[in-house]
Formats: sequence, structure tokens, C-alpha cells
Amino acid sequence: DTLVAMQALSTTELTEWLLQSSIPTIRFKTRTDLLDQAEMTTADDRAAIMREGPVPALLAQQLANGTWARETGYYSPKYTSTHWTLLLLAELAIDGQDPRFQQGVEYMLTTTSAEVERGLTHSRLDLACLWGNVLRYVLHGRQADTRVERLIDYAVQSIRRGPCACRYNDGHCCAWGVVRSLWGLAAVPPALRIPAVNAAIEQGITFLLDTYRLVDANYPTPDNGEVHTLWSKLSFPLFYQVDILFTLRVLAELDALDQPGAQPALQWLAARQQKNGRWRGSSPYRARTWRALGDGEETDRWVSLFAATILKQAKLM
Repeated sequence: DTLVAMQALSTTELTEWLLQSSIPTIRFKTRTDLLDQAEMTTADDRAAIMREGPVPALLAQQLANGTWARETGYYSPKYTSTHWTLLLLAELAIDGQDPRFQQGVEYMLTTTSAEVERGLTHSRLDLACLWGNVLRYVLHGRQADTRVERLIDYAVQSIRRGPCACRYNDGHCCAWGVVRSLWGLAAVPPALRIPAVNAAIEQGITFLLDTYRLVDANYPTPDNGEVHTLWSKLSFPLFYQVDILFTLRVLAELDALDQPGAQPALQWLAARQQKNGRWRGSSPYRARTWRALGDGEETDRWVSLFAATILKQAKLM
């Protein structure tokens, strides 16, 4: 009973600390994802997302053509150009119908559609991480668009062939590509997922949890390749990179946390919780992205929010 009381206390302290965040998205997601509060009580924080903090700061840097300032292409520089900024805005729970976000989405769909078609036509399905991310944020803004359907096809075909074999992984299957493709497909509303999408999701999960081991990260790499140092850290934001925490976030969205292969990773995550109920986060790309995303304490809040939400869904918290 004492242990249960201590856990309840640390959870209460955790949520109080999360609600002190200067970032409206963290407050909003704490209320909706951790506290299960109704829309009526979360409306103020949802409105604040568009009014204060990182979302308006990022939108203020957008140019009239829908792109972001000082870029040399939608992918460069990392991590402030159009592609990365749209990815962050979706993570920050921007209103997907905001005209400025819609303009950015339209720019990306227009700019990349020929590249996507070439990949599908010639079965050159590299860079699954890129196209999974694009799918993620365009689905945040729109669904009824044939170009979005082609991005869904790209993610499905990438997973089916390999899964996600990539020249940047020496032709091997790429775990980062699989997770990012699933991240995109997870944004397809379940009611709209055709059988091919569900099959690809199942194949991707099998690769991550059954064929290989998530905590050990014994996924294919070039000869003598080592596990990336980021894998067992708790980082936010990540861009095309992936770690255990991000993979569990994706699995949570796909209702796959009850799979046997996910259990060691869930126990690993639970063991990283500190006595004060929080998790310690890292932000390896802070110097290369928008400063408005916050300081080290906000990074701790982001990863603590994600970790607690995952463990709550897995009924471990």
C-alpha cells in the first residue's frame, strides 16, 4: 500500500510539473493524454498552442511562398528548413487547418510528388524515413488528396520490400525507416486503413519486435556497424533519427504495446524513471533547430510526458 501511495504521489507531482510548462502543447497533451480531461477543460491550452510558445514563433519565420527562411531546399539546412519545421509543427499539435500550415503542406506535396512517383514507378524506395515523416505531417493537414494516397503507397511498398531496405544502410533493412514509415501510417485514421496498410503495419511491427529485439537494437547495419548512441537515450526532438522511446510512441499509436516483444522495452523505460517521477531527456540537435522549442527542463518535460503516456497506456503506471 505504501508503494502504491508513493507511486500515486510521484504521478501527481509529475503532472503538476508538466502543467507548469511554458509550452502549451505539453500542457494540452498532459490534460488529454495523461489526465483524460474532457475537451471543455482543455480548450484554453488548445487555443494557447496557436497563440503563444513555439507554434507562432515557427510560423513567424515562414515566407509568403509557404517555405521557411534561409533554406537551400526543403531538406536543408537541418533542422530549420520547410520539411523539418512542418514535422515539428505537427508534433506541436498545430491546428492542421491553419492556412499557413496548409500552405507549407501544399508546397511539400507539389515539390515532392514527381520524386515520389519516380520511386514508386521504378521501385527505388530509399529514404523511407523522409517519406514517412512527410506522410505524417501532410496527414495532419489533409487526407482527401491523391498525392497523399501516393505517399501512403510509398510507405506500404517500402515496408513490403525489405522492409525499408535503404542505400544509406548499405542496402540493408533500416529500423529507422521502418519506424518512420509506421509513424506516417499511424496517422491514417483506422477506419480508412485499407488491407494493404494494415498488412504493412503488421509486417513493420513484426520486424521491430519479433524478428529483432527492440532494446538490443540488433537490427541490420553495414559490416561491423554499431548501435547508434542515440538509441538508448531519451531525446526530443528527433528528426529522421529513432530511439527506443520514439519507437514505443509509434507502437502506442498502433495499439501494439501489448505485444510480447514490446515488454522488455516497456520495462526498460519504466526503470529509467527517477525518484521524483520524471525522466531525464536529451536534445542532441537543440543547437541546429528552432530555439523556441525550449530549454533543458522543457526537454525533460517532453520525454517525461511521452514516457508516462506510454506506460499509462500499457497499464504500467
